[in-house]
Amino acid sequence: MTASAQQLNAVDIAAVGALVEAVRADPAQARTTWAAHVTWEGGFRSAARVRRFDPVASDEPPALGGGDSAPNPVEQLLAALGNCLAVGYAANATVAGIELESLSVDVRGDVDLRVFLGLAEGHAGFDGITATVRLGTGASPEQVAALHEKVVATSPVGHTLGAAVPVDVRLA
Repeated sequence: MTASAQQLNAVDIAAVGALVEAVRADPAQARTTWAAHVTWEGGFRSAARVRRFDPVASDEPPALGGGDSAPNPVEQLLAALGNCLAVGYAANATVAGIELESLSVDVRGDVDLRVFLGLAEGHAGFDGITATVRLGTGASPEQVAALHEKVVATSPVGHTLGAAVPVDVRLA
């Protein structure tokens, strides 16, 4: 990918810079709210609507009683982390003037289904999550290490998964 004055890594440098300056001028602009609306479609199928986009389908694999018509929620959570990291690498590489030739993120996690199935008590979520990032770039090893450190330190999804975030599920 060729760098230009307006773009690097297909990122609009001016737009990112304008957002940074707007938040510097008015820190209240940094506070954002995101939302999704999920509708059950029968069985273990559901669809999430986010803003104006087509619904994001969800289902379970046959071994868990589903029809395997879409990724399940835990797979979507792993994908969300991978996508967030990809955004972080693209944004921070661009700010640092690092051209990316390629970027991939493989994300894995282990879940013990006994709690979900009601066969045990304890933690129902991931025991741990591992993300492996592969970067193709001409940047020096020191630049890549600094980029990696910055991305890990600023990933919203990574931080959410790594912290005890209050979750309030209410029945209306």
